[in-house]
Amino acid sequence: MTKLVVGLGNPGKEYEKTRHNVGFWAIEHALQLVNATSPKEKWRSLVSESMVKGERVYLMRPLTYMNVSGEAVRAAMSYLKLDCPNEQLLVIYDDMDLPIGKIRLREKGSSGGHNGVKSIISHLGVQEFPRIRIGVGHPEAHVPVIDYVLSRFAKSELLQIESAVERSAKAAIEFCSTPFLEVMNAFN
Repeated sequence: MTKLVVGLGNPGKEYEKTRHNVGFWAIEHALQLVNATSPKEKWRSLVSESMVKGERVYLMRPLTYMNVSGEAVRAAMSYLKLDCPNEQLLVIYDDMDLPIGKIRLREKGSSGGHNGVKSIISHLGVQEFPRIRIGVGHPEAHVPVIDYVLSRFAKSELLQIESAVERSAKAAIEFCSTPFLEVMNAFN
């Protein structure tokens, strides 16, 4: 069964290594774990292909900017004829409600206020798709949310976030050939 693994983020140098781009980081790390093709631009995304234990997988980073990620995900799902998002789609993204470095795998749910996930739900018409949320911590009361998610991590946070990104990438690769409930049990 073909799988689509999507890491959310914003394209461009100014957004690299920001809290909002940990989904991109996870895809970049996953590319190092499997023998994937070089990223090519398609479906308004950077996309690499690989075979993982006999399953075809597409590793994708939308270039549409976070708030309209659903456009790219819908285009890829339509082109690939993926009609079972609860089994074929995995989305990796940042979560301010989790402490820095914590990951949480879920089979479904609301957007939780995350605009990228909200866009995907809107374009797919379903909330039932697996996801990996990477904790980026919550801003202090005086810091606007948008400034916080577009900020880079402090040096003291990097070890935790790099570990979370690595675990997320491993979980994403495991998802390609293992039922997601088993992946959840192993990585939560």
